[in-house]
Amino acid sequence: LEELSARITIDRPVYKQTLSDRNKNDRNSLWRSYCFEWQCRPKNFIKTTIPSINWLFNYNWKEWLIRDIISGFTVAVMNIPQGMAYALLGNVPPVVGIYMAFFPVLVYAFLGTSRHLSMGSFAVICLMAGNIVATHSSVPTSLQQHPVVQSNYTGYSPMEVATAITFLVGTYQVIMYFFRLGIICTLLSETLVSGLTAGAAIHVLTSQIKDILGLKLHQINGPFKLIYVYIEIFSKLDTVNIAATIISAITITILVTNNEMLKPLIQKKTVIPIPIELLVVLAGTLVSNYCNISDIYKLKTVGHIAVGLPAPMVPKFDLMPAIAVDSAIVAIIAYIISLSMALIFANKLKYEVDANQELLAQGCGNLVGSFFSCLPFSASLSRSALQQSVGGVTQLASIVSCVLLLAVLLWIGPFFELLPRCILASLILVALKGILMQAKDIFQIWSVSRSDGFIWLATYFTVITVEIEYGLLVGVIISILILIVKGARGEICLLGRVPNTEVYLEANIEPKAEFIPGITIVRYCGSLNFINKSYFEKQLMRNLDIIKENSLNKVNPDLNRSKEIIIFDLKSLQYVDTTGGKTLKKLIKSISDHQIVYIVGLSETVINVLQSLDVFKDCSVPLMPTVHDAVITAQAKSLDPVYTVRL
Repeated sequence: LEELSARITIDRPVYKQTLSDRNKNDRNSLWRSYCFEWQCRPKNFIKTTIPSINWLFNYNWKEWLIRDIISGFTVAVMNIPQGMAYALLGNVPPVVGIYMAFFPVLVYAFLGTSRHLSMGSFAVICLMAGNIVATHSSVPTSLQQHPVVQSNYTGYSPMEVATAITFLVGTYQVIMYFFRLGIICTLLSETLVSGLTAGAAIHVLTSQIKDILGLKLHQINGPFKLIYVYIEIFSKLDTVNIAATIISAITITILVTNNEMLKPLIQKKTVIPIPIELLVVLAGTLVSNYCNISDIYKLKTVGHIAVGLPAPMVPKFDLMPAIAVDSAIVAIIAYIISLSMALIFANKLKYEVDANQELLAQGCGNLVGSFFSCLPFSASLSRSALQQSVGGVTQLASIVSCVLLLAVLLWIGPFFELLPRCILASLILVALKGILMQAKDIFQIWSVSRSDGFIWLATYFTVITVEIEYGLLVGVIISILILIVKGARGEICLLGRVPNTEVYLEANIEPKAEFIPGITIVRYCGSLNFINKSYFEKQLMRNLDIIKENSLNKVNPDLNRSKEIIIFDLKSLQYVDTTGGKTLKKLIKSISDHQIVYIVGLSETVINVLQSLDVFKDCSVPLMPTVHDAVITAQAKSLDPVYTVRL
């Protein structure tokens, strides 16, 4: 301990906690607070359900409007190439990526609580949905003979499977909202999500190699598919399309040069970046149109893009049982990724994000999108960061972006039909840099916590070697097991008092802490439940046996007739279940037959549990608010201290 110049002088009565009827009345407070969320006035309900009302009525038109317009225009420009590229990951037409940046985003703009998220297509979510599409949609006969292709022909088109996935994802998210399961984000730690997305980025990268090199590969799905894919890639290197490879190399060089060299220089002059992705797409389309390189060099192009908005289409409900489990995983991952990004901006800019409302916003967005040919949508970190950095203040920026994309859908879409797919694949590859670089996080994570590092590595390598869904499952299982193991080992220690103070610290750590003659202070930190009740009981009784043995060896036997005082400091007891409460009751009853017991610092929640088990009726044990209150009370009742106890 380090002494400071300031002094603390306290003169107050000694206090003792009392049990009252209010504890019993609060037993169902959690359930009542849950129900109260649904018992609000219509006006408050509307404001909570449609958060955009708050910022629309308080909108600073003079200062914010121009910033949101500039931000929305910039994001729309970025959405065009990214949307088309990420749609290819979902095994659907490129125009679907623009649909995703329009229909569900309009819904989120009014229902979401994040002011800066740019929703729409995201590589990892599109890839996960694309795997489901590839598995359950029609597969050409020529591919069914391949030994590692899971053809599972059903007769559904890719768009029918995609919209069914989106409908299920939206349904799951809305159901989670009604059950207030926004807390589910705490089950997937930041470490787990980092390992999952970093591993999924390897899948995204691999999926683009065929377009970058101009290869024709079979559709491969299922566990260990990356191994089969790379085997096939290396076996077909002699069929590489040289033109596609050169175009990809030029595109990647231009994008990397801009991102690493030009962008930092431009940011010193203006926050509005050069729309390099759109310029590359426009240049590639113009060259392809006027030089006819797609026909001359046999390049794969984007293909037909329908003009106008898609006609509403009811999802295929008979397909949904087959994709229900996979869609649930997509729903959770999409929500976790979006919420994590929303919290980053909320913490940075000092505003609140409602985790449950985010479920409703994303769920409704997906439900609407499922009727308009959309894949499940999610937040994009790169677009969100851009939306905030160029001055976006509210979701009006997203609405502006949607208006501009509507013009693309109505008039400009067919212009991109001859765009070589190798250019879109190059855009995806360069955009993956940030996610791929998350692999470096493992060094910091491992140095801080070995258990977190193990979760990251297990998730990352399972995603890469097996499949994304299995990586999520492994990460969750390991996280739960680690929590159980750590939760099963609460900490028991002895406290000593710093002389002439009311400060009590661990005696084996703080040299100034001294044991009090005749009084043993035991602190327990952690939970007490059916998992660790045996450990708690054994450790406590072992320590008390040592105390008893030491005292008998060191103290005059005539003095042993006085009862020793045991003070249990339980202010760090976080949770007690029925089994743990019964264990504590048994121990208190057993110990109080031979020693005087005081209990310190019980929370109201723990008191409620112990009251329901009649602990205080069967065991006459004083409850004290602080350790010092217990010590003063014990010393006042026993003016003749007996001995000092040490472990």
